[in-house]
Amino acid sequence: MGIASAHEVAKEGYLLDTRGNVVKNNYNECWRTGYWTPAMAIEECDPDLVKKAKPKMAEAKAPAAVPVAGPEKAAFTPITLQAETLFDFDKSVIHASGKKQLDDQVVSKMKEYPQVEVILVTGHTDRIGTDAYNQKLSQRRADAVKAYLVAQGVEANRIETAAKGESEPVVSCDDVKGKVSGKNKKLVECLQPNRRVMVEVTVQKPTQK
Repeated sequence: MGIASAHEVAKEGYLLDTRGNVVKNNYNECWRTGYWTPAMAIEECDPDLVKKAKPKMAEAKAPAAVPVAGPEKAAFTPITLQAETLFDFDKSVIHASGKKQLDDQVVSKMKEYPQVEVILVTGHTDRIGTDAYNQKLSQRRADAVKAYLVAQGVEANRIETAAKGESEPVVSCDDVKGKVSGKNKKLVECLQPNRRVMVEVTVQKPTQK
């Protein structure tokens, strides 16, 4: 919604939760992003990789730091759930058909893969309506999905939610004529891919070797 704070930028190599805190697994290890490099290391997560002043007398090169292995390949790929299959237009109450889709695509995977410690459920809307309204609607939808998953036995602490509102569109539909309104059926239909809920693995327990 706004420009990232300097505090968040300093942590750009790590996965952050909705409060801007670094996400950690049960071993208190920080979850690194796919584009993390040693230069992005922070004291909280990788104190050994944070640059320290070289002793004046030390001439010998220190052994190269061995990167700590991040989480393995996600147990399942990100899941995109179209809003129309989950909710009525402009609503956040889950349909019966939407519940079945959540059962088949999310609940089953969370039970099948106990090593998945945290998933992120992110709500997205189209551009019809105000930014503020769409932000709240996307959060209500993400929260509704979380509440349903918890009701089906998925532990609440394994689910984070986020709201992106209309900020990350898949299609623009700028060529559709008419008023930007829910009554513009062609626009509503064109913007359908933008109305979605994403479910992705963010923290996963490493496989014991």
